[in-house]
This record gives sequence, C-alpha cells and structure tokens, in this order.
Amino acid sequence: MSKYLIGYAAAFFTMVLIDLLWLGVIAKPLYQRGIGHLMADSPNMTAAALFYIMYPIGLIIFAVLPNAAKGNWVAVATSAALFGFFVYATYDLTNLATLKNWPVSLSVIDVAWGTFVSAVAAVAARAAMDRW
Repeated sequence: MSKYLIGYAAAFFTMVLIDLLWLGVIAKPLYQRGIGHLMADSPNMTAAALFYIMYPIGLIIFAVLPNAAKGNWVAVATSAALFGFFVYATYDLTNLATLKNWPVSLSVIDVAWGTFVSAVAAVAARAAMDRW
C-alpha cells in the first residue's frame, strides 16, 4: 500500500509544481487575455485543492497501475497523456459549447497542456513506485 501512496505523492507534487509554474507564470498572460473577463480575483482554493487531490488518483488508476506489470514507461506516459487529453478536452469543449467568447486557441493550448502534464506526473509516479 505504501508503494501506491508514494506514487500518488509523486504524481500530486509533480502536477502541483508544474501546474503552478504554468498557470502562475508561463500561461498567465494567455489566460488573462483569453478569459480574463471570467477570472475571479483569486482562485477558489477549495475547488483547486479538490482537483489536485483527485486528478492524481485518476492518473494512478487509469495510467500507472494498468501498465505497472508491463515495465513499459512509454505505455505509462501514453496512457496518462490520453487520460489528460480526454479530461482536459471534456472541460474545454464544454466551455466552448456553453460559454460566450471562449477562445478556441486557449482550448487547444489547455488540452495540449493537460496531455503533457498528465504524462509527466504519471511518469514521476511510476519512477517513485519503482524506486521504493
């Protein structure tokens, strides 16, 4: 059981750290230009915490564990990238379908980001699980 907690912790911290850099620094101007009129003055920390608690669980269940026996890092990264693609696409396509002036370009960037960060976090989880 501790092996799974270590994997979860690695995915959690990897995702939080990379996402903070992305959202807080790199992509912040993109989001402000694209959806600044929708953004709150400060994030809802409860909702953010729930996302960061839940999302790594999904990565472990749907990407890391099904590929653990294979010993194949590419399979872990691919499954996680697909998980991230579909989860982020669901969010962004729902926004495109329901919100006025939601930028298509932001959705494309966000889905690409979700695909990337999911793969990186899952590989970190797998590495941590293999190490301990």
